[in-house]
Amino acid sequence: MSARTDLELLQDFQSGHEQAFNEIVLRYQERIYWLAKRFVNDRDDADEITQEVFVKAYESLKGFRGESNLFTWLYRIAVNISLNHLRKQRVRDFFRIDDSFDHLAVDDDSPDAGLERDENQKLIEEAVKLLPEKQKAVFLLRYHDELSYEEIAKLLGTSVGGLKANYFHAVKKIGEHIRRAHGTS
Repeated sequence: MSARTDLELLQDFQSGHEQAFNEIVLRYQERIYWLAKRFVNDRDDADEITQEVFVKAYESLKGFRGESNLFTWLYRIAVNISLNHLRKQRVRDFFRIDDSFDHLAVDDDSPDAGLERDENQKLIEEAVKLLPEKQKAVFLLRYHDELSYEEIAKLLGTSVGGLKANYFHAVKKIGEHIRRAHGTS
């Protein structure tokens, strides 16, 4: 008996045969895993992303129209989920890192230096929370997610010029908040 094609598996699954989905998973899970692993460089995260890809595929496969081949479709899902994972990780890391702003970094390992790093981190978090929503969104998307102004403009439905102004003001306000807290000008 020859192996069924992707199209045959897809048609079987869309007709209600759940086993066909299991065959799709078996056929592509290793390739999806290694794709995710290249993005995140962590086995557990790659496993989690692979699982999420196939959950998303399972939920969406009934409506799959076949405009691309099945692996290309799964690949796109995997890339999007991997990128989202990296974005979330960058935001989480931002609130843990102590040298988000180079001029606040403390290279000393003394107890006082650790306290200063913690204080600086809290000040950055406070400052971001105080930003107006639009400035906060632009700052997080630009600084943490490293999106271009053009990408942010598409996401938020606004002009690049306005975004640049919002980002500039957000950075300025964060800096002012930190300087006030340190009693410097």
